[in-house]
Amino acid sequence: MRTICMLLLTLLIGGCSAVDIVDSKERAALQSVGFEQHQLMLKEGGELNYWQAGQGKPLLLIHGFGGSAVSSWQQVMLELSQDYQVIAPDLAWFGDSVSQGDPSLATQTQAVMQLIDKLELEKVNLVGISYGGFVTFDLMINEPKVDKTILLASPGVLFSDAELALMNQRFGVDDPTQIFVPETPKQMRRLLDATFIDFPWYPGFIDAEIYDKYFAGYLTEKRKLIEGLPADRDRIAANLSVETLPPSLLIWGEHDQVFPLYSGLQLAELLSAPIVVIPQGAHGISNDYPQIISQSIRAFVQ
Repeated sequence: MRTICMLLLTLLIGGCSAVDIVDSKERAALQSVGFEQHQLMLKEGGELNYWQAGQGKPLLLIHGFGGSAVSSWQQVMLELSQDYQVIAPDLAWFGDSVSQGDPSLATQTQAVMQLIDKLELEKVNLVGISYGGFVTFDLMINEPKVDKTILLASPGVLFSDAELALMNQRFGVDDPTQIFVPETPKQMRRLLDATFIDFPWYPGFIDAEIYDKYFAGYLTEKRKLIEGLPADRDRIAANLSVETLPPSLLIWGEHDQVFPLYSGLQLAELLSAPIVVIPQGAHGISNDYPQIISQSIRAFVQ
């Protein structure tokens, strides 16, 4: 609602992009508490943009499909940087990051591993939401420096082909790329309405601005990321040893339309992990419930 109010206020301002104004204000709020923006040159070519601030245990936040670190985590970043060293990268082909590697989950995972090495972190706690949870799950297996993990609305290896088909039915599409890689503002609106609680109506030009800033770029690469997820899931499952995984906490919205709550309950059982269920919550819980998310992360990491 904070971002919604800011967007509506900008309707009174002529000659400026409402979405750019909101983004600038959110970045300025981060910088005011010490966050700095950095770039890591990737070994495969390209660069990984990330934000960093705070002291204490390292806490790495991995955003979901669409948007960026700032648009997904800004309120959580402000809250947790009071107690932790918070690091929030833009995944490749999102925000200000791009990779010359093949568009795949493995490329995302390897980029985050390069960031962990660059920062010389001995141990790191991971927080991943939705697609970022798949990246987190991959890191749980392949990165020995991971201490604890918090998975938000992300079913990991339990997202079967049958569940994929059911998700397509819920959205009325034939292919998941039609959900997560919208080609028009109208298609994007369908995703936002299913992701957030009571996402409000905006004038068409606002939807177009949101689409242009957060969704319109690197469509080919984003389609390949979605198309490759079943193979990535199978790769992770083949190397999975639950007994050796770091401790995990799950956080889920009660009314998640993307990955329903029963997926979270099944994953909690598989991982022998506690799960926090947010009543009335949808899929975009990091934006809708930043205080609950921050409090749950803090309690688990401590």
